[in-house]
Amino acid sequence: MLIEIGSKAPSFTLKSANGPGDKDDFGLSNVTLSDNIGQKNTVILFVPLAFTGVCTQELCDITSGLAEYSDLNADVIAISVDSPFAQGQWAKNENIGITLASDLNKQTAKDYGVLLDDLIGVGSVSARAAFVVDKEGTVQYAEQTETPKDLPNFDAIKETLAKLG
Repeated sequence: MLIEIGSKAPSFTLKSANGPGDKDDFGLSNVTLSDNIGQKNTVILFVPLAFTGVCTQELCDITSGLAEYSDLNADVIAISVDSPFAQGQWAKNENIGITLASDLNKQTAKDYGVLLDDLIGVGSVSARAAFVVDKEGTVQYAEQTETPKDLPNFDAIKETLAKLG
């Protein structure tokens, strides 16, 4: 079940090949929701799979408008069940400029209530979903799209961010 607006956002620490911060011996950094608490709002985007058409288009579109999110005092993190190494190559190939975080064990998707049992016979992946978490760590917007081919309502996400300041 999708996490409700007004609830505390589940914390996470995930690996990223293109995220900020110190890199380990494998070239990965930790991405944590708590890094933004008290400082900025966070847009969390769950995408089903790297290198797929809709996911690539979504993240490339967000990348091209990233300044708009920065102006709204928001950090954008995209999460998929792919390995951080596959995500890193995806970001490089497609010039994706937002942080991609690996939920390889699928726990974060479970915590947010967006894990699909099976997608087109390839196994469990996250649904396409979007959350806005405010500086205090409270979910202010939550959406799971009807199908993985549908995109979240980015206008509603930006309106939510504008109200948070």
